[in-house]
Amino acid sequence: MDIKQQDIDVIGALWGHKWLVIGLTTAFAVLSIVLALSMTSIYRSEALLAPVSTDTASSGGLSGLAGQFGGLASLTGISLGGVKTDKTLLAMEFLRSRTFLIDFIQRHDLKVTLMAAKGWDRKNNNLIIDPDVYDKQSQSWVRAVEFPKQPEPSGWEAYEVFLEQLTVERDSKNGLVSLSIEHYSPYVAQKLADLLISDLNNFMRERDMVEAQSSIAFLQKQIDTTSIVGMQEALYDLIEEQLKITMLAEVREEYAFSYVDPPVVPEQKYKPRRAVIVIVGTFAGGLLSCIIALFIVLARRPRPNS
Repeated sequence: MDIKQQDIDVIGALWGHKWLVIGLTTAFAVLSIVLALSMTSIYRSEALLAPVSTDTASSGGLSGLAGQFGGLASLTGISLGGVKTDKTLLAMEFLRSRTFLIDFIQRHDLKVTLMAAKGWDRKNNNLIIDPDVYDKQSQSWVRAVEFPKQPEPSGWEAYEVFLEQLTVERDSKNGLVSLSIEHYSPYVAQKLADLLISDLNNFMRERDMVEAQSSIAFLQKQIDTTSIVGMQEALYDLIEEQLKITMLAEVREEYAFSYVDPPVVPEQKYKPRRAVIVIVGTFAGGLLSCIIALFIVLARRPRPNS
C-alpha cells in the first residue's frame, strides 16, 4: 500500500507541475534543434586497401635477404639483420608520422584547407574560409594568436589538425587496411584520401629504391675486393635480389597498397547526427524537469515534528 501511495505521489507531483515539465522539455528540444542546425556538416571519404606483398617487394633492402643469404653475407661482412619488418605496419606508421604528414601538407599547400576552412558552399562547391583566420583578398593569415605562435599556422599545428581528420585501421582478420578522411567538403575529403594513398606509395617506393641502390653499390665494392669465385657468385645473387626490388619499384604504381575500394565523393554527411542530438536533448530536458518537479514537492512537504 505504501509503494502504491508513493507511485501516486510521484505521478501527482509530475501532474501538478506539468507546465514546468512541458515547458522545460520543450525548451531543451528547441535548444537541441538550434544546436543541431548550427553545427557544420562533416563528410567522410573512405578507402579500403590491400597490402601489396610479394617476396621481393616485401623484403625491403638487405634486411629481407637475411633468411636466404644470411650465412654467406656474414662471411663478407654484410649485416642483413635477423628481424623481418612488417611492411604493412611500417607503411601505416609512416602514414601517421609527423614527418610524412607535414611534408604532405606543405607539398600540396593544404594549410588554408585544413586550418582556415569553416564550411562548404554546396551550390558553388567552394570552401567557406573564416575571414578572422585567413584573408582571401591579400592571401595572408590574420588569425589572432599569442606568442610564440604566428598568424600562419606551423607545420606542427596543421599536422595535429590533419591527424584528427585521418583514420587508419587494419583488420586483424583479413589484413585489409581502411583509410578515411573527414572534411567540410566531400570533394576535398575524397581528394585528400586519394592524394595521401598515392603519396604513401611513392614514398615507400622511393625509400626501397634508395635502400636497394645503396645495397647494390656496397655489394659491388665487396665483389671488387674478393677473388673467391664462390663468394662472388653469392654476392651476385644478392645484387640480383636488389635489382628485382628496383625493377618492381619502377613499374608498380600501387607499391605499398592497392585499392580494393577507392575513395569516392560521399553523398551523405558523416556527422553531426542531428536527429540523435535532438532526441537526446529532448530526453535530457524531460528527465531534468521531472527531477526538478520532484524536488519541489519534497521541499514543500511538511517535515514531521522531531
